Amino acid sequence: MRTLVLASTSPYRLKLLRQLELSFHVAAPLFQEQLDQTVSPELLVRHQALHKAKSLAERYQDALIIGADQVFVDARHRILGKPGSAEQAIVQLQEMQGKTHTFYTGVAVFDSANGSHFATCETFNVTLRALTDQQIRHYVERENPIDCAGSFKIEGLGIALMEKMEGRDYTALIGLPLIRLVEILKQFAVDVL
Repeated sequence: MRTLVLASTSPYRLKLLRQLELSFHVAAPLFQEQLDQTVSPELLVRHQALHKAKSLAERYQDALIIGADQVFVDARHRILGKPGSAEQAIVQLQEMQGKTHTFYTGVAVFDSANGSHFATCETFNVTLRALTDQQIRHYVERENPIDCAGSFKIEGLGIALMEKMEGRDYTALIGLPLIRLVEILKQFAVDVL
């Protein structure tokens, strides 16, 4: 089987990819992601996922490199990323509570041997229930979701913030849409099963 590389420093993506029971390497991408409010969120995450994967092509010259990126678009149609601090996570959740938001997760596979690639985007909608400031602060203190787009960890206590979730693949919400990734890998002759 071809060498697989996950171009990510995310512990969440690492854990997700391990679910597929594939042998793979992990490396930090050499691409700095940027939020650009003038680009559609779908295009933005596809572009950034692909460039993260491509950034490791020189280091892994005969590999299938997987890149991923995620942003969420709030109810006011703003593209937002990771909060970066507890204070900003609290502000994001205060603004998000009681509303529906869309997560855009890009995934790309880049074949460093010949330059072929495929990049796509999965969406997932979440509706947060009405929350008090005290509940939000308590949640942020307990889970410290400063490295998560949307300021919550759905695989943890963040599920308690939700009123409703809708989408094809819940792993897209965590940061790596595995259903779609399995389909893409098959195009590159990697059959997970």
